[in-house]
Amino acid sequence: MGNEIKDAEKAPVIDPKDMHGQPHFAYYCNSECEYFPCHKLPESGFFNCLFCYCPLYALGDKCGGGFTYIEGGIKDCSKCTIPHSEIGYAYIMRKYPEIMEIAKKK
Repeated sequence: MGNEIKDAEKAPVIDPKDMHGQPHFAYYCNSECEYFPCHKLPESGFFNCLFCYCPLYALGDKCGGGFTYIEGGIKDCSKCTIPHSEIGYAYIMRKYPEIMEIAKKK
């Protein structure tokens, strides 16, 4: 992770009431989290913490995000911001049937 504290000091103060045009159920920003921001903040200041841990991780190489595999076959998603972006909620909901398929009892 590296520069979280330094980045947090530079982070714009985000009003939790500012929903950035998102419906309430699709947006949550925890700017007081000790790891905020966990990724570089966009200039717009929009950062959705709703999917703090991305549910698309389980899809492996079919998640659609910008990831790499590191030693030991571990998926490194540190450069991916899909779950935190303005399109993140809708994107994850479109991919959710694939996650549900993985979780089905066979």
